[in-house]
Amino acid sequence: MKRFLSVIFDLDGTLLDTLEDLGDAVNRVLKRFGFPEHPVDAYRYFVGDGSAVLVERALPESVRHSDIYREVFDAFLADYNQSWKVKTRVYDGVPEMLDRLTDVGVSMSVLSNKPHPFTVECVRELLSKWRFISVLGLRPEVPRKPDPAGALETAQLLGVAPERILYLGDSGTDMKTAVAAGMFPVGALWGFRTREELLANGAAAVIQHPTELLELL
Repeated sequence: MKRFLSVIFDLDGTLLDTLEDLGDAVNRVLKRFGFPEHPVDAYRYFVGDGSAVLVERALPESVRHSDIYREVFDAFLADYNQSWKVKTRVYDGVPEMLDRLTDVGVSMSVLSNKPHPFTVECVRELLSKWRFISVLGLRPEVPRKPDPAGALETAQLLGVAPERILYLGDSGTDMKTAVAAGMFPVGALWGFRTREELLANGAAAVIQHPTELLELL
């Protein structure tokens, strides 16, 4: 008998490499408003907690809570809506992982802090080959990860007990979410954050390549 019946995936940094498109969109908006830009690699530590926090972290501290913040945030959403799939791609090994999970009958879902419409669009455009029972992004009525509400909602939609769900993500936020929801937290080392961060926030296992996930089932 399989140890886990279902897998919940984070999206950015886990299934999709979205870093450059996110960083480029924020940098274009920062430049437009006269604020300093950041190296794309810096965005590894800006992303993960939703678009609002991403923009807040990218802005100079002195203006993060000023009236200009809303203008910058709205401009980012408009830019990213048009540019999100210029460089975004499915990580190497992810198609093989999803194929094999499908073959062994493990159900799959996506849970992201990316705004819900963007999350749905990303999955539809780049991951439509595979069946995800649930695709949920950040919605106003549900607290963002690491609050476990979205993960527990997904478990309910799946009809699977949390302890029979493996949760794969690339950040401390994801590991905290899985722990709080009573799921099995697995860290993706090909994503945006480090092994140390994943383990410090509760990862029960970390994997170097997507197909290694099958060994944990």
